[in-house]
Order: sequence, then structure tokens, then C-alpha cells
Amino acid sequence: MSKNNRLGKGLNALLGNETATNDDDQILQLKIDSIRPNPYQPRKVFNDQAIEDLAQSIREHGVIQPIIVKKTIRGHIVIAGERRLRAAQHAGLDKIPAIEKNLTDKEMREVALIENLQREDLNPIEIADAYDKLIHELNYTQEQLAKRVGKSRSQIANFLRLLQLPEAIKDYVSRGTLSYGHARTLLGVNNTEYQKILADRIIKEQLSVRETEVIVQNLANVSRETKQKTKTKSRNPEMKNIEKKLEAILGTGVKIVEGKRKGRIEIDYFSADDLDRLLKIISS
Repeated sequence: MSKNNRLGKGLNALLGNETATNDDDQILQLKIDSIRPNPYQPRKVFNDQAIEDLAQSIREHGVIQPIIVKKTIRGHIVIAGERRLRAAQHAGLDKIPAIEKNLTDKEMREVALIENLQREDLNPIEIADAYDKLIHELNYTQEQLAKRVGKSRSQIANFLRLLQLPEAIKDYVSRGTLSYGHARTLLGVNNTEYQKILADRIIKEQLSVRETEVIVQNLANVSRETKQKTKTKSRNPEMKNIEKKLEAILGTGVKIVEGKRKGRIEIDYFSADDLDRLLKIISS
């Protein structure tokens, strides 16, 4: 089967059905210490508790599903099933059932990425990184990738946009401190400093995605009329910076009007509910 014909058929097109081996597949018993990790494995951190749980299952039932490996002059490289390999080693096994497949380096990279994408415990940033690698390292279009992983093109695009977020926010998403919905909403904020301040607010105040959407919408609508009425005279850069910080904290338009002896702060609100929201923030 040509590489082009394999597009859109998932891991089985490359590996065959892992859950039910073909008659031609020979199951080998390989020494665990002779098997090296896949150098293209995108997952760098493995959940210790998940590995221990799998190891306990292996102690009781053995390794039910063989791993997939590639033979090299230095032994074998695991293509699919690195979690099983780690858990088997953790369980104290010396050998593990395996099936040899002859894949190119490009196919090995693809399998490592797609196998991880088919797992349910990936966080949104890991998914976005895997999509990005498949596009830039394996030259997939978004349309091809969507067919390959069984997603819509818009879903692929939405995940890829997460990579535009500041590193601090991506870290929040990776740890589960911020949800995918929150992260997507933050993309509607153009200023990265605003994004960071709002992300901290979401965590501190445990804002829902809907509440975050309202704030982002307010920021997007930040008083165009007020801006249009603002005189073009030069303004104190420090005051402009304070305005930006207040807007991010309050989630709405803020204008500082300076006077000779005193000044005032103008805060936009868009409804009674929005005013109530602002009062809660100010009084907290």
C-alpha cells in the first residue's frame, strides 16, 4: 500500500490491528533491557501512578497486548506501546511480547504522534504540539491531518491556535489549572499581558468559561466611543499602562482622566449584571 493511500486510515494502516494480530505476525519474547525508546516519542513525561496501575495489572494478568518494535543493529526500538514497556519493567518482568514491524523513520515518527493522540489522557497542549509536529515535520495539510486523526479541520485549527498563548498560560493548561475552553476564550484577547492577568483571575476567582467569555467580549468592545472621543494630545505612558492593567483586571474599558489637582477613573459597564460583577471585584 502506498503512503498516500494510507492517509486517513489511522495506526492500523501502518501497524496492522494491534488488538488482534495477523496470522503472519510472529509474537516474540524480547528482553526488556534490549529495547530502546522511540526517539520520536512526543511524550516526555509519563504519569507515575498510571504506570504503577498498569504494572499491577501486568503482575496479575501479564502483558495481554504485544508491543510493536523495529529491529536495528543495536537491538529493538519500541514503535508503539512504550507505556506497556515501562510498566512491564516496573512490574519486574525480564521479557515482553512484541511484534516486529519494518517502518521508516518517518513512519515511526508518525506512529509515535498518532498513538499518543489516540490516548484519552493527553492535555490540550500536548494534542496541539502533536498536531503541529505532524503538520510541520511530516508535511501534512490541516485537511489531511483532520482525516488522519478523525477530527474536523476546525478542531485541528482550534487546537493549533493554543500554541499562540504565552508559555505561562500554556503551562496552566498543561497542568489542568485552566481548561481548554478557558484557553480558547483567552485567544480572543489580543494583548498577551491582558491574557496573563485574566488567566490569573480565572484561577483565583474560579471563573467559568461563560464568565470569561463575557469579560473577553467586554474587552473587545472596550469603549470605542470613548477612544474616539479621546483627544489626540500626548498622554502619560505610565497612565496608559495603568489603564491597560485595570482593564485586564476588571475585564472592561477603563480611562484615567488627569487633572491639575485631581483626576478620575471612568469604568465602562454594559448591563446591570456587568455592573454587579464590577462591584464584586472592587469590593473584594
